[in-house]
Amino acid sequence: MIGIDIVSVERIKKLHERFGDKALTKFLDNDEILLVKSTETLAGFYAAKEAISKALGLGISAKCGFFDIKLSKDTHNAPSFTLSKHLIEEFKITDLALSISHDAGFAIAVACIESTNHQKILYHSSSTTDKL
Repeated sequence: MIGIDIVSVERIKKLHERFGDKALTKFLDNDEILLVKSTETLAGFYAAKEAISKALGLGISAKCGFFDIKLSKDTHNAPSFTLSKHLIEEFKITDLALSISHDAGFAIAVACIESTNHQKILYHSSSTTDKL
């Protein structure tokens, strides 16, 4: 399952300027906030959470809120994430991958989620085929 999101860095900058750190606490926990070093990083984190929720086919919703997704960085500064236990169990998730990039005033994120829930994967494949 793949999800992608793009966001204007300026949009996130204005949100942060208007509401301060309170804006960050709407979609990031304290550990995630500590990782934010720039507005570009902040926009990338927002795009990442949106992309991850889209990969699950849920979007940000009651079933998958911003805090069901936990972003982190490894020792090489590469982004990664974990999900709430209920999402891992429901979707039978086996592997996760995340890429975040920013350039020319935009941040983009792509999330890939592997699952043993073949019905979900087959459903997405067949719905694409039906549209061709």
